[in-house]
This record gives sequence, C-alpha cells and structure tokens, in this order.
Amino acid sequence: MLARVCLAALAALLLVLRPAPSSAAPALVFDPFKGTVVYAEDPDMLWHPASITKLMTAYLVFEALRDGKFKMDSMVTCSANANKQAPSKLGLPVGAKIRVELALRALMVKSANDVAVMLAEKVSGTEAAFVARMNETAKRLGMTRTRFYNPNGLPHARQVTTARDIAMLARALLKEFPEYNYFYTLQSMNIGKRRLRSHNKLLKSFEGADGMKTGFVCASGYNLVASATRDGRKLVAVVFGGRSGTLRNQRAASLLDYGFQRYEWKSKFGESLDSLAIQASLTEGPINMRPYTCVRRKVRRRKRKRRVTKPRTPTKAVTTTKKKR
Repeated sequence: MLARVCLAALAALLLVLRPAPSSAAPALVFDPFKGTVVYAEDPDMLWHPASITKLMTAYLVFEALRDGKFKMDSMVTCSANANKQAPSKLGLPVGAKIRVELALRALMVKSANDVAVMLAEKVSGTEAAFVARMNETAKRLGMTRTRFYNPNGLPHARQVTTARDIAMLARALLKEFPEYNYFYTLQSMNIGKRRLRSHNKLLKSFEGADGMKTGFVCASGYNLVASATRDGRKLVAVVFGGRSGTLRNQRAASLLDYGFQRYEWKSKFGESLDSLAIQASLTEGPINMRPYTCVRRKVRRRKRKRRVTKPRTPTKAVTTTKKKR
C-alpha cells in the first residue's frame, strides 16, 4: 500500500515538473561540465543553425589565440568578401580595421556577418580554408551530423546541425575556454558612436542567465543557445525553430527552469550527452520554417497596409448670429 502511495506521489510530482508544451522542434537541456542531459526532444533532428554557427567561428578564434597566432589587440581587416555579406553586419568599408577583441564582441552582440568573415580570414587566410577547418573541428568534437558552408550562418540549404551537436560545441567552449565566457554575457557594446544591443533578451529577463548566442534565418526559425547559473550549477539549453523571438525565449526559459527543478533527480538517473540514444532518422532533412516565420509575417504586414480606417466625418461648423438689440 505504501509503495503505491509513493509511486502515485512520484507520478504527480513528475507531471507538475513537466516543461511547458513544446513547439515540436528540437530542444536539449544539459549540464556542460558533467554532461548530464536533463531534457531532450528530437536532439538529433537536422536543423539549420543560422547564427548559432558563430559559436564555432568563436571557438576557432579562441584556439588561434591560445596557440599564439595573434592577440586580442591584433587587427582584422574588412575584405571585399566580408564587405559584401548580408546583414546583420557592422557595414565596415573595404580596408577598415578593428581589433580582434572588438570583432569578437561584434560577433556575439551584433551577430555581425561581415565580422565573422573577417575573423575567418584572419585565422585561416581564406573563408574556404576556415570552413574546411570548421568541419574538421566539428568532426573532432563529435558533431557527427553537422556540416558548415560559411562562418556566419547566412542561408545555405546544406548547412545543418542538431541540438546534440550544438550542445557538444557549447560544452567545448565552456570547458576549454572559460576565460572568454564574458563575451556571451555582453548585453551591449559600443563601436564609434553606435551602441549595439544583444538579441539574447534572456540576459535581462531570466534569473542567472549568462549566455550564449541567438540565431535566425527564415528557414531555421528562431534558435537559441542559452546558459544560466544558479546556486553554483550551470545548465545550457539548446532551442531550435521558434516561431518568434518571444516564443523561443519563453521555451528556453521554461526548459531551464525545468532543468534546475529536475537536476537532482536527473543527475542520479539521467543519461549523458555522449550516451544519449539517437532519437531521429538519419535520412530526414531539416524542416523549413519559412511558412511559419517570414511568410506569415509578410502576410500580416500586407493586411496592415490594406486596412483602411473609416474616415472621420468632419464636424459641421456651427455659426451663431448675434441678435441686434
């Protein structure tokens, strides 16, 4: 009898602690130091990374700094190739130079696509050589389903990853280069007279939030790698395919809250990031989120433009004639 009561109480507790309903897109919450997976939903489904790609770009820059190839105060130059990148970007003219440290800030805060190419060319000489190194590094880190074709995440049909693979990249960044964690926490930066603000709104709204990177293209929807620390414990959530930035942030916050609530239980009985069973077909391609993001947004804009407000009927002037006495 007592056993039944305990089981019923446990079932009720698990029901209460379940995260909010998902948007049927990949998500994963884990401890980057112990590797414990607290929550996983389609962690091996292919997805377009968008600007989450820049975490790999940063990783290779950190490697180059560690290996002494250049320093934080070294200069990076805006090439013609970097200058022609689509926004979001700093928009530097060809030949302009900025410090590596400022470039990394722009990479994380502004998510500057031109700066990603500038850093790639600084590390490897050419963008193509850097992309080859990105893929070699992904393979070394165990990112088995990831393929990069550019260093910034701009749309490319074959640039894909998974929530598990990005979790492995986040783990490598946090464990190997803790001295650079401050880049992920930046809420804003100044460049010249401009003040640029981070797209990661959880840094302001979520208790303990301390990183890492947002991403968006029409095909991917709104992606986010979000880290948070509470009571000395750090968790990272990887969330793909939000239909808006607000919904993405809400889902990441809900999953992180869930992770902190369930951590003690999962630390004893949960699986690790490396041993988690494959949870997706190895042949299916990424879902195209464009109909749920950009197309619907354009339709809403067109409807707003067509909406004609009923013109107000002008008030008829009232004239009074002063009576003669």
